[in-house]
Amino acid sequence: MPSQSTLAIEATGLAKSFGDTRAVDGVDLVVRRGAVYGVLGPNGAGKTTTIRMLATLLRPDGGSARVLGHDIVDDADAVREAISLTGQLASVDEDLTGRENLILIGRLLGLRRAAAKARADELIGAFGLDEASGRLAKHYSGGMRRRLDIAASIVVTPELMFLDEPTTGLDPRSRNQVWDIVRALAAGGTTILLCTQYLDEADQLAEGIAVIDHGRVIAEGTPGQLKASVGLGALHVRLLDPARRPEARDLLARGLEEVHLDPDPAALSAPCGDAGRAAEALAELTRAGIGVADFSLGQPSLDEVFLALTGHTAEGPSGDDDMSGGAS
Repeated sequence: MPSQSTLAIEATGLAKSFGDTRAVDGVDLVVRRGAVYGVLGPNGAGKTTTIRMLATLLRPDGGSARVLGHDIVDDADAVREAISLTGQLASVDEDLTGRENLILIGRLLGLRRAAAKARADELIGAFGLDEASGRLAKHYSGGMRRRLDIAASIVVTPELMFLDEPTTGLDPRSRNQVWDIVRALAAGGTTILLCTQYLDEADQLAEGIAVIDHGRVIAEGTPGQLKASVGLGALHVRLLDPARRPEARDLLARGLEEVHLDPDPAALSAPCGDAGRAAEALAELTRAGIGVADFSLGQPSLDEVFLALTGHTAEGPSGDDDMSGGAS
């Protein structure tokens, strides 16, 4: 176990209920300083409620936690001074420009006017918002708003940053831009607790992951360790003709078990740790005249790990997972 001085977060048995709903049911977390740590789970799993307790916005019903060495109940003010929280919805003022938003936040945080303006200009350049800095925030695209929101969270650089679903609703280019920002913050020494339902996001950014389902941590480890825990690799096949997928599924099922139809209408996958079996299965498709656009055999994806652990996908059970206080 790391010493307390090396830990950004140490939580034991955190619990929270809303009426008869047990939103968080005994969560344990250990996050070292300087890490990007992912909290992964579907909507309604308890991710956001956990973050709100760690950020001192909710008082836990049970358990305890220390954030940057401070108890989240007894020393909540010290926790708030050292952290920032970026929720699922942009918190900037839509009737101010991007630059005005950053200056206002700097002033509220105690910076002198000149220092607030200098910091705003620095962040605008770093986040690629130069051309939009004089535009009202209400006219920003989704990706620009997220970048502005994260910039607002680091006007004064926090020791620990909570990111709750930072790329929800963003297009792939904007998601990649936010990912680059997260990597840069971590490289600068900020600890980041990343709450997400996107498994590829956790795979890309996090050195450690806690999988939460129904308010409990059901698995924890590095992305590689979680993938290895499933055991088998997986064969992924994408067909030239999506209309022949049912036929391809029947052929693959002769030599492989549990053939899954992927969200891509031309794609299939199946657990498979034997290259010989995979080659024979692909040969069956060729003999049947079913064209294969591409295929791969390797470690399971985090999606497959999540399915194996929980019995449903990461987009699984629906529920409120916002920052408004519901059982998320």
